[in-house]
Amino acid sequence: MNSTTNAEQIAHRPQISAAYVDPVDAVWLHAASRMGMQVKRDPNVFASWDGRGTLSIGVPESLDPDDCLAQMVLHEVCHALVEGPAAVQQPDWGIRIDDPAQRVREHACLRLQAALTTPHGLRKVLAATTTFREYYDALLEDPLAAGDDPAIAKAVEGWKRAVEGPWTEPIQTALTATSLIANAVQYAANTDCLWSAFDSDSKLRSEPLR
Repeated sequence: MNSTTNAEQIAHRPQISAAYVDPVDAVWLHAASRMGMQVKRDPNVFASWDGRGTLSIGVPESLDPDDCLAQMVLHEVCHALVEGPAAVQQPDWGIRIDDPAQRVREHACLRLQAALTTPHGLRKVLAATTTFREYYDALLEDPLAAGDDPAIAKAVEGWKRAVEGPWTEPIQTALTATSLIANAVQYAANTDCLWSAFDSDSKLRSEPLR
């Protein structure tokens, strides 16, 4: 029997030089940094952009089980892309989430999120959450296809910025890395785990929509 006390074990523990970070968190924290966003975890918010470079994301304990840092960073990036460069200087991209008249802007963000993730097999893995999940899940296979939803035109504008703008490389690098991780862990995922929703048969869209 080992008679060493916890205090003795702690006293003799080697100095810790590195901490574990979830691989997908690391990918998206790096991507956010490359896009000029400093991500801060805050138990008092769900997600909030201050217009000055800080993106606050709720802590895991305050989020829903299907939320993750990667999805939330990507969602905020999609808001920025839909709203355009000037919105980066405004709190929450200039959007008032409590204004029903601005719902089209949220819907455009969701369409862009689906368009960016689908080619990487991540549409369900990095799916929108909360009350907007129903809209997201109802989108067609091509969420940017022509239609009568006014959100489509704004989403296409965001898509063009996503594939032709300064954030193209960090976004695509992060999505590719996340897809590789998803492909590696899917075999071990139970059906109630988001990684089981990875679509390994998706094909990468190679050119921007017009």
